[in-house]
Amino acid sequence: MNRKTLVLAAAMGLLAPVLAACGDSEGGSGSGDAIVVGTTDRFTASEEEGLAPLDPAWAYDVGTWNILRQTVQTLMVQPRGDGEPVPEAAESCGFTDAGNERYSCTLRDGLKFSNGDAITAEDVKFSIERALSLEGDSGVFALLSTIDTVETQGDREVIFHLKSADATFPYKLSTPVAGIVNSEDYDKGKLREGFDVDGSGPYTIESKVEDGALVSATFTKNPSYKGALKVNNDKVEMVSYDSADAMGDALEKGDVDLMTRSMSPEQIQKLGTATGGEIELVESPGLEIRYLAFNTNATSVKDKAVRQAMAQIINRSELVGNVYGSQAEPLFSLVPAGVTGHSNAFFNKYGDPSAAKARELLQDAGVTTPVKLTLHYTTDHYGPATKAEFEQLSKQLNDSGLFETDTEGTAWSKFRPSGQKGKYDVYGMGWFPDYPDADAFLAPFLDEDNFLNSPYANNEIRKDLIPESRRQADRLSASDSLTEIQNIVADDVPVLPLWQGKQYVAARDGVTGTAYAVNASATLQLWELGRGVTG
Repeated sequence: MNRKTLVLAAAMGLLAPVLAACGDSEGGSGSGDAIVVGTTDRFTASEEEGLAPLDPAWAYDVGTWNILRQTVQTLMVQPRGDGEPVPEAAESCGFTDAGNERYSCTLRDGLKFSNGDAITAEDVKFSIERALSLEGDSGVFALLSTIDTVETQGDREVIFHLKSADATFPYKLSTPVAGIVNSEDYDKGKLREGFDVDGSGPYTIESKVEDGALVSATFTKNPSYKGALKVNNDKVEMVSYDSADAMGDALEKGDVDLMTRSMSPEQIQKLGTATGGEIELVESPGLEIRYLAFNTNATSVKDKAVRQAMAQIINRSELVGNVYGSQAEPLFSLVPAGVTGHSNAFFNKYGDPSAAKARELLQDAGVTTPVKLTLHYTTDHYGPATKAEFEQLSKQLNDSGLFETDTEGTAWSKFRPSGQKGKYDVYGMGWFPDYPDADAFLAPFLDEDNFLNSPYANNEIRKDLIPESRRQADRLSASDSLTEIQNIVADDVPVLPLWQGKQYVAARDGVTGTAYAVNASATLQLWELGRGVTG
C-alpha cells in the first residue's frame, strides 16, 4: 500500500483532520512502554536567549509551547478539529456583555495542580497578572494586552475586564501564556529559570538536561488531571535530535515511534512515495509561514523603496519549487490561505517578479545600486532546507543586478535575540500561529510590544484597524479591516512573506491517533497518541 496519508482541509477556511487511514485510527491501549517522539527542536537556557525557556510568561516559540501545552492547563483549548476554542480548565466561558469587553469563566469543580494543591480563581488571576507584569522580552505577554483587570468571585469564577472589544480573546486564553501556575512554584516577581514545569495539564514532565540543553522530556499521565482532553497513553518521551537525518535514522531503527518537525524535504519526498514498509507519512494542510523581517531603522533598508524592490524581484514559485517542491506554497500576505480574511496583497501590488519594475522603484527613490545586504537565517530552528532557501533568495536578488547580497547562518540561541535587538538589517523568520485567526498573523508583527521588537509602527493599523477587526465576533465581518492591514503591509513592506508550508508527521505501524497529533496551529497533541492495531 502507499505509505502516505492525507489529512484534508475542512470547510470555512479552518484546518482539521477529516480522513484517517493506516496509522491513524482512534483509540489505543493507553498502556505499555512510552511512545517515543523525535523532534529537531532545540531547548536551551542561555543568557542570550533567556534562562527561563519553559516559563509560560516567557516561552514564545512552537517548540517550547509544545512542551507547555502538555503540562500547563489553560481555561480554553483548541478543539480536536476546527472551530472556536472550547472550555478546558473552565467548565464554561463566555462574553457577558454585548460589546465583547467582559469575559467570564467558571472553573471545573475539583481542579488540582499535579502536586495535589487545589486550583482556585485566585490562581488564574495570579497567573495572568504575573505574565502581564513580568513583560518577558519574548513579547508573549502582548497576547494578553487587551486585559484591563482580572476579578474573582468566589473560588471558581474569573472575570476579565478588557480595555477594548476583543472577539479573539477566547483564543488567547487557549495559549500557554495564559497557563495556570501555582504561586508556590512560580515567583510573581521573576521568571522561573531552567526546565522544570509544574501545572495541572494532562501530563507531568521529567526533564533530562545536558550542558544547559534539554535533550529529552518524559511526559507521564497526570492522575490529578481534570479537563476536556482524553489521554490515550500513559507515557510519552520526547527526544531532541541534532539533525533531521539523525531523527530519521532513529525512526528507521525503531528507537523512535513518531517524528515531527522538522523533517527535510528529501525525507518527506522519500516517505511520501514509498510503498510497503513499517512507516507511515501523514500530511495535512498547515498554517506555518516563512517571511523576511526588516529592521526598518537600518540604513540599508530604511528607504521602503529598497524593501519594495525586494518584494518586486523575489520569485516565490521558483523559490518553493527549487527548495521545497510540493511541500509548500507561495505566500503573498502575512495571513495564509485557508484563514478567513486572507488576501493576496503582495501579488495585487507587485504582480509577477520583474527586475525592470524594481529598478524603476529604486531609481525613482534615488537609491544607488547595487544595494549591499546580508541575509541572515537560523541554522537549527526551521529545518535543514533553510540554508538552501537563503542561497536561492540571495541568487534571485543578485541576478537582478540591483542587489549584492550574501548569506549568514546563526544558531537559534543567538539568532533570535540578535534579531530582537536590531542587529540584523534583513533576516528570515517563521511563524506558527498562536491560534487559527487572521489576528494571530497580524497583531504579533504590527501591534505595540510586537514579537519582532520591530521599529516599524503604523498608527492606522494600531489605533484603528486592529481594534476594529477585533470588534467583529463574526470573523467574516472583519475582512474589510483585515484586508486594509494587509494592503498597508504590502506597500510599506516591514515584513516580506515568502511561503506557507504543509505539516507532516511520520510514524511506525502500531501508533494510533497520528491524524490528530498536530493541529492547525502546529500544536503537538501527545494525548492523542496510543498503541493499537493499524492498517
